[in-house]
Amino acid sequence: MMNVSRPRSARRAELLAAGAATVTVVLWASAFVSIRSAGAAYSPGALALGRLAAGVLVLGAICLWRREGVPPRSAWRGIMVSGVLWFGFYMVALNWGEQQVDAGTAALVVNVGPILIALLGARLLGDSVPPRLLAGMAVSFAGAVTVGLSMSGEGGSSVLGVVLCLLAAMAYAAGVVAQKPALGTGSPLQVTTYGCLVGAVVCLPFAGQLVREAAEAPVSATLNMVYLGVFPTALAFTTWAYALTRTTASRMGATTYAVPALVVLMSWLALGEVPGPLTLLGGALCLAGVAVSRAGTGTRTESGAAGPAGTVPAPPGPEEYPPGPEGYREGTHGVREAPDAREARPDRASGSM
Repeated sequence: MMNVSRPRSARRAELLAAGAATVTVVLWASAFVSIRSAGAAYSPGALALGRLAAGVLVLGAICLWRREGVPPRSAWRGIMVSGVLWFGFYMVALNWGEQQVDAGTAALVVNVGPILIALLGARLLGDSVPPRLLAGMAVSFAGAVTVGLSMSGEGGSSVLGVVLCLLAAMAYAAGVVAQKPALGTGSPLQVTTYGCLVGAVVCLPFAGQLVREAAEAPVSATLNMVYLGVFPTALAFTTWAYALTRTTASRMGATTYAVPALVVLMSWLALGEVPGPLTLLGGALCLAGVAVSRAGTGTRTESGAAGPAGTVPAPPGPEEYPPGPEGYREGTHGVREAPDAREARPDRASGSM
């Protein structure tokens, strides 16, 4: 019976992780439309602080309601690094960079991020980078370049803007890789909430600007800033963390290549910006690359059957170990387990940084 129930639970976990990743990329794509409105009234640092403050309030309320508590000590290193780099520095640098370069150039440079995630994940976390994942990322990056070139006709670019977008991509990649081990001991909600809080603290020097600009900003810009904090930050970063616990950092990074295609579609529907043939081609390539990178990614379970992408097979039950007193020991809650099990029990995190 256990052999039947495990594939079902694994399949359910795979579907939940895929749904969480989908929510993340849709909300992150919607952020670009809101940033365009809010960024016209708020400076980069003030916009980042306002967004993070809204996110902290929502996440904090949910944590209190769920009685999540403080993350364990072992998770704090990853939370601090991802909070400073991803929640804090990344948002300020990206907001600033998008004011210096056109949208196409910004999208092109920032999409170096998933490639950096794959490289850092392989080096620091031991993530496998199979040929199919590399091929999918290459196709998606070609699509992102195509979208960027198609959108770069009217805007200007500066060296400062390109450098800022590149720094944002590097901070994003480092933050994702740092967050992965923290999710081994802290819950997705804990890691996201306290990472957002760390980012807000980093952005506190912009508090004066936020107060002054909020007094003069139109209501629509302020509402967009609040939306950025509640949905693309509080909700999307939590669903991202949930999905990241169930797959590798490299594969999650590749999934975000769907964002440029969704931005094109949302700009078409919400802003009436009809995409040209080159933009549509680039969006199609982005989605095709994501499909390639996510296909055929089953792992092998102990029984030899293919499991869902990026999931860790459940440990075998006591009845699956060979009989005999030498093969068992008394575990927690009265469960008999193999000697090897006690070696893996204390540390749930993999690939510490």
